[in-house]
Amino acid sequence: MRATKYPQSPVVQTTSSAADGLPGAHAEEIVLRTTESADARRSRLTTGALVTLFGLLLLVLAVKTTGASHFALSDAFDTVQLPTITLPGMATVLVCGLLTLLAGLGYLSGRLHGKLPAIAGTVAALAVMVGFLAWAVAGRDLPFPVTNQLNGTLAIATPLVLGSLAGVLCERAGVVNVAIEGQFLVAAFAAGVVGSVTKSIPMALVAAVIAGVLMAALLALFTITYLVDQVVMGVVINLFAAGITGFLFDQLVQPQSTELNSAPQMQNIAIPGLSKIPFFGPVLFNQTALAYIAVASVILVWFLVYRTKWGLRVRAVGEHPKAADTVGINVTMTRWSSVLMGGVFAGLGGAFFTIGSTGSFSKDMTVGNGFIALAALIMGRYHPVLAPLMALFFGFVKQMASQLSAVGVEVPSQWLLMLPYLACIIAVAGLVGRVRAPAADGLPYVKEGH
Repeated sequence: MRATKYPQSPVVQTTSSAADGLPGAHAEEIVLRTTESADARRSRLTTGALVTLFGLLLLVLAVKTTGASHFALSDAFDTVQLPTITLPGMATVLVCGLLTLLAGLGYLSGRLHGKLPAIAGTVAALAVMVGFLAWAVAGRDLPFPVTNQLNGTLAIATPLVLGSLAGVLCERAGVVNVAIEGQFLVAAFAAGVVGSVTKSIPMALVAAVIAGVLMAALLALFTITYLVDQVVMGVVINLFAAGITGFLFDQLVQPQSTELNSAPQMQNIAIPGLSKIPFFGPVLFNQTALAYIAVASVILVWFLVYRTKWGLRVRAVGEHPKAADTVGINVTMTRWSSVLMGGVFAGLGGAFFTIGSTGSFSKDMTVGNGFIALAALIMGRYHPVLAPLMALFFGFVKQMASQLSAVGVEVPSQWLLMLPYLACIIAVAGLVGRVRAPAADGLPYVKEGH
């Protein structure tokens, strides 16, 4: 019997010890109960313990919360001014703490089954965010700007979404891509320099994509063709990217920063009509071209992976390359094509750091975003939709840290800067549990007889 992650309701089945209708036949009732594997139990208990801990922490914070919490739904410059929501600080934090605590105890009890674990996890996540914000802004004169929070979330999450999609394409084909950070960095450098020389955003995007594909080709050459350890090669590419961009920046770009480090910046593109919708319009329909590209990329990658013959081959190669080879699929070429396509999205993600935000390049400016994209990939279970959603989560946490600092929360700035990476560690190490990667992920394939 296959073990499931959470205990299910008992299943009752009636059988007979002899043929129906024969004399002496006795009906027997057999109760079938699912059993929980050791990994599933460990994951459930770890998740339950962490959620319970967050619930207890919110209850402690509720005792120390004074004043009301204000949340502004509009910016000062918005045409339509929405009201500011005021919540009682202590009561809000207390309710959120109790909801989180109940969700944690539900995990620990093992009584959640079916869709209940997902519902409990969602409720706990929302309760922790709302409770923490209510505690942080309670008693403050300045309201917490919700629209700024959501706008910043989408902006910060844009490269993370594109990077997670690059990881999805690689890992689904069985190639571990730890080199997203290096791809980001080289693409950002290429976009910055080419954008500065040509003053053209489209040319800068093309340069970033080419740089991302070249770095992907480097990864594919050594891991697929020459069978180098994929994780080690990813680390080497990251170090190579940091070294080569740093050297070129010091020797070439910095001495001529006016000509080589002054790229044009993308401006927000407002979609007529939709951008005027109160609250949602400025957030969803007044973004940069890269943000729209990121949303379109999620749909495109999902379609490629699950609705095309090429995607079926990629998934087959990632799960069982020998079986795929047996039915005539070229494993090497399929993996190469998937990794190179991932390089396209990594290149677009890297372009964000220069032409999408600052307009100039600085050494190591990606500051670990490639690794956060990798964490989003794992949290999203290598799925082309779930991984971008996890990227949005990390974008939300990073923007929240910035917003809390702006409203003057009495938390050391160092702790606020640590918040996104702390959330990354907690989410990947505890809340996600055991994630099943494609069966052949990270395993080189050598065709028999070669």
